[in-house]
Amino acid sequence: MDKRKIGVLVSGRGSNLQAIIDCISKGDIPLEITAVISDKDDVLALERAAKAKIAGFTVNRRECSSKEEFEEKINAILIKAGCELVVLAGFMRILSAAFVNRWQNRIINIHPAVLPSFPGLDAQKQAVNYGVKISGCTVHFVDEGTDSGPIILQKTVFVLDGDTEETLAARILEQEHKALPEALKLWAENKLIIEGRCVKILA
Repeated sequence: MDKRKIGVLVSGRGSNLQAIIDCISKGDIPLEITAVISDKDDVLALERAAKAKIAGFTVNRRECSSKEEFEEKINAILIKAGCELVVLAGFMRILSAAFVNRWQNRIINIHPAVLPSFPGLDAQKQAVNYGVKISGCTVHFVDEGTDSGPIILQKTVFVLDGDTEETLAARILEQEHKALPEALKLWAENKLIIEGRCVKILA
């Protein structure tokens, strides 16, 4: 099977990026990462990309005169790299409606909560403070809203008595490292069909 090309947007340590890299290197996913783009300099995610011999780029928002210029630079890199899909793996910026519409149904995000519960920032802290008994992560297509796009798959963990934001986040992250590659494998094999708000998974 031919490998489809993806670009990954990051902002930090890149552990989800590493999970994708590892699955690709083992032959589990027929994908090629052709660009890793960070909005910050000197992040671990770019080091992970370099170690895997993947082209890494920095587009610093502070060096751009506008959000439009920032996103145009990112888009240009993605296009030049031949990317068919954009993967947000810990990318800590909200993309504009214009960017999302340009890549409609071709942006996937991983969020550390069982959506639609606890969208936005500090999802793990929200879960602990609310007192829920189950949390987890969601892989979804990105639309113009905040963590509101069609859901591809979800994985759950129990919230334990005495859990803190940090302890819960660590257990959720273990599931993120499984969920994101699993979703990308489904996409790479053309097994995802979007019908309104629903994503159907073909056998």
